[in-house]
Amino acid sequence: MSNYVITVNSTVDLPKEWVEERHVPVIPLKYTIDGKTYEDMNGLSSKEFFRKLREGKMAVTSQVNPEEAKKALETFLKEGKDVLHLGFSSALSGTYNSMRIAGEELKEEYPDRKIIIIDTLCACLGEAILLYYALKLREEGKTIDEVAEWVEANKLHVCHNVTIDDLDHLQRGGRISKTVAVLGGMVKIKPMIHMDDHGSLQVIGKERGRKRSLNKIVDMAVEQAKGWENDIIMITHGDCIEDAEYVAELVREKMGINNILINNIGTVIGSHTGPGVVAVFCMGNKR
Repeated sequence: MSNYVITVNSTVDLPKEWVEERHVPVIPLKYTIDGKTYEDMNGLSSKEFFRKLREGKMAVTSQVNPEEAKKALETFLKEGKDVLHLGFSSALSGTYNSMRIAGEELKEEYPDRKIIIIDTLCACLGEAILLYYALKLREEGKTIDEVAEWVEANKLHVCHNVTIDDLDHLQRGGRISKTVAVLGGMVKIKPMIHMDDHGSLQVIGKERGRKRSLNKIVDMAVEQAKGWENDIIMITHGDCIEDAEYVAELVREKMGINNILINNIGTVIGSHTGPGVVAVFCMGNKR
């Protein structure tokens, strides 16, 4: 069986220690805030980053370019390894396309190596769930082709259930109008968002009040996960750990799952969601 590595983009939003312990190479996106540019996962701490956002600072993100992608992937090819890359949704960033271009160029230069670039159509801990199961399959001895086949077959079963606390960031990103943002803020409307089958974030409903919105994202996961054996549930948050822990307790109560990973949302994705975002990720029947 050939030796292969599974790589991801920094938008996987896992703890840095988690990916390092499992020797998962991360290819980072970047963001600029306060006139300085940082690598996602290697820049500001979550606390410092979200403090700046709360102060009204704007963060601008930038994708991985083909040259960066090629340089990162070629490292492993030179070591005689094949590469399976699980990429950030193409509907949210041009990063996947950069990875794809790099992969095609490298296939010509390294014809004896296998390079598989997958558009996961996932984001944040949705990408992380695919990585979690891909790593398990590799540990079980599955080949790169078998793991890639599993990811392709299951990526649309990764459910992203999200609630946003600050409508201003959605408005700045063009997701909602300024009028809706102002009115929603006045009546404490919290939008419910999910990732659709095209890998785009869509507002699919709204709840009035924070607690109801947190309950709702768990109820959505409960319904989606019926008939599935979830080894793990993942929860992300934008510097609001108490809310994330509240959601985790609901997951334990309603889904009977104790293996729960909680982590701050990354700085690149957090640039668009703003502070206060909370999301639950699971495997399920339909997004």
